[in-house]
Amino acid sequence: MDFELILKEIKSNLISLFGEKWHNLKEESKKDIDQFLESSKFKLERWTELLANGDLDLEEYEWLIKSQKDLMVMQTLHSSGVNKISLGHFKNKMIKTMINVVKTIIF
Repeated sequence: MDFELILKEIKSNLISLFGEKWHNLKEESKKDIDQFLESSKFKLERWTELLANGDLDLEEYEWLIKSQKDLMVMQTLHSSGVNKISLGHFKNKMIKTMINVVKTIIF
């Protein structure tokens, strides 16, 4: 399993997701996404490896990924006046996107 490839794919998908919703902030969002992925990288790599090896099932993996939601600061959106409800919905989409990328690559 090449985790760097998975991380690169996650980042690409998250930036695209961000651009779909807030096109004018797409470039600024890269810093927020990088910061989140960097702060979660060790855990994400460990959990993804456990999933790939069959030591975690998909439901457990999803739960662990969701536990990282509070680390998604998304300062760009907050500074731009995006309300907390929209921010929460977007974070949920980010988590779903991350899980889908991993499922596609591993399974």
